Amino acid sequence: MIRVTLPVGLLGCNCTILGDETTREAIVVDPGADIPQILSALAKHQLTARKIVITHAHFDHIASAQELKQLTGAPIVYNKADLPLVAIMADQPTWVGIPKGALGEPDVRPPDHSPADEEHLVVGGIDATVLHTPGHTEGSLSLWIPAEGLLLAGDTLFAGGVGRTDFPGGNTGKLLASIKERLLPLPGATVVVPGHGPDTTILEERVSNPYVGEAAR
Repeated sequence: MIRVTLPVGLLGCNCTILGDETTREAIVVDPGADIPQILSALAKHQLTARKIVITHAHFDHIASAQELKQLTGAPIVYNKADLPLVAIMADQPTWVGIPKGALGEPDVRPPDHSPADEEHLVVGGIDATVLHTPGHTEGSLSLWIPAEGLLLAGDTLFAGGVGRTDFPGGNTGKLLASIKERLLPLPGATVVVPGHGPDTTILEERVSNPYVGEAAR
């Protein structure tokens, strides 16, 4: 499998492209900005986007998804529980100190498909399992690809950290439960690509994460 992770936008959201080496079909996860950069990466690897998956509906992860859909025809997949966040998309940048309107008016729409927990998203030979991991937002999801030992965790779990819960829709109890019950039980060698920052592994977070790992006990 081809995996390309690009930090996009002002907040450095990790947009990840997963490509099937045989069919050249791809899943694009969290295209929050910088569509030309994403299209360039797809072209470099001769990949065609077939699904656009959003881990959660914060502007830095979803703002350019509609643009990418218009250019590729790929449907947008995210949890409809995050639609209340879509309704306040224009206000979201102000939560991190960006003036309202400074990023323009993102064209963000309801998902073409809202996946069920443990639903399989299949593109070419890539078989990704959706894990509902609420807490950072009510609709947050993680994408697990068992055959590749890979987890795209969105803003639920970071290297040495966890997602914020002080934005609308956040819930600390749900976040910690999602991590402890859905993510940390995955195989220790699983590579975790968080929504921002460097990769980590499930084993590393089990042992040393100061919020949910053994170091927190």
